[in-house]
Amino acid sequence: MRRFELSKVYQLLEPGPVVLLTTARRRRANVMTMSWHMMVDFEPPLVGCVISENNYSFAVLRQTRECVIAIPAAALADKVVKVGNSSGRDLDKFAVFGLTPKPAARVAAPLVAECFANLECRVSDTRLVNKYNLFILEVVEAWHDPEQKNPRTIHHRGYGRFVVDGETIQLPSRMP
Repeated sequence: MRRFELSKVYQLLEPGPVVLLTTARRRRANVMTMSWHMMVDFEPPLVGCVISENNYSFAVLRQTRECVIAIPAAALADKVVKVGNSSGRDLDKFAVFGLTPKPAARVAAPLVAECFANLECRVSDTRLVNKYNLFILEVVEAWHDPEQKNPRTIHHRGYGRFVVDGETIQLPSRMP
């Protein structure tokens, strides 16, 4: 074993697929790329996510207390990176990057039609926002696109590198 640079530890523990987070304020929708998220609980489903206070979406989420987490397949990787490299303060990222906003059922933030799953969320806990920029979101409605069979997700490894989901294996489990 050799020492590993502490500033790069996140590359080893990246929790899950890169997702898109949408918000809306005053009928203006925005979308950002996010990879710092994790499941916190199952019933109700709670998701923790870290959003930089420098992101336009941070202020919108803090004010509106609702969003959508849209999960893209690998085919959208190029758009997902472009969304992440731009700011909603400056442009309409849905229009510029060819993403289709669709009305959600329970929140003002839009679903992303091109994504294989969309999770409508409401902020349920903000106690760690001031210290860590960590929002706890409750999933209040979930959608999936049955036309997208076996979608492969992308996972951020840092510095512009991504891993695409691969083979699925089935092992014995006590979980239902």
